[in-house]
Amino acid sequence: MKELVIATRESKLALWQAYHVKELLEKAHPGLNVKINPMTSKGDQILDTPLAKIGGKGLFTKELETSMLNGESHIAVHSLKDVPMEFPEGLKLAVITKRHDPRDALLSQKYSSIEELPKGAVVGTTSLRRRLQILRVRDDLVIKNLRGNVNTRLRKLKDGEYDAIILASSGIKRLGLQNEVNYFTPIDEKLMIPAMGQAALGIEIVDNEEVEEIVKVLEDKNAAIETTIERDFVRVLEGGCQVPIGINAKVKDDSIEIRALLGLPNGEEVLFEELTCKIEEYKEIGTKLANKFIERGAKELLKRAEHIALNEVF
Repeated sequence: MKELVIATRESKLALWQAYHVKELLEKAHPGLNVKINPMTSKGDQILDTPLAKIGGKGLFTKELETSMLNGESHIAVHSLKDVPMEFPEGLKLAVITKRHDPRDALLSQKYSSIEELPKGAVVGTTSLRRRLQILRVRDDLVIKNLRGNVNTRLRKLKDGEYDAIILASSGIKRLGLQNEVNYFTPIDEKLMIPAMGQAALGIEIVDNEEVEEIVKVLEDKNAAIETTIERDFVRVLEGGCQVPIGINAKVKDDSIEIRALLGLPNGEEVLFEELTCKIEEYKEIGTKLANKFIERGAKELLKRAEHIALNEVF
């Protein structure tokens, strides 16, 4: 194969990710020409409605998958946290790339931390996971929905619509936007557990051996181990973007540290687990942990969380 086509969303972050993968692939395979096929997803077009009400995170991948199934592209580069559990026939998740900083971050013009925010401060996020964890420690704050690409969200912050907003550290760092606001403060994972797959890129491909062989050079072993646990946990719980779930696994030498939580969007009821396991347990531990949560009533709690999200939060 002399030419490989990458399908990508047109947002600045998605394009950064696609060109990053293009550069890595062309360096690994001299003579390979990698082209970028940008497109707008439905999730990018509908900015006035929360994702939970219009179909979830799959809205960011459908157009890209259609492009691959139609033979217009060979691979798609996604933020792994946006990748659904199931794939259309003929497509597969082939590679998880090296993970960047998985933490969430507080961005503000006036305040350097969640603790510094005054009572009644307005915090922007549409993530139920972030909402749950903010209100768990600061139930006096006002959470206001926030949609749009990274630059749109930063503009809304600067315009004074919010006292602070919460975004993924990795996206801000990849775009070099740390200095666009007065305060950019990554939040410790013990205070705010990240989303499944956050800060890793997932490369979805047409189910083709030659294409898979080309992209396999980008596979990162530790990222694959960590995100296997995280995706298994969410898959067993059947948790979509309309329910608040945080799960983060971190490889430390020959062991893995895991933190997970889920609960109601108002932060009043939460299930939490923290554990360490051996690295060779990674293929089973996500499922085991999810089943432990289910034994504690996770399914019922998630149903209540979804009802609250769709009827009260948005």
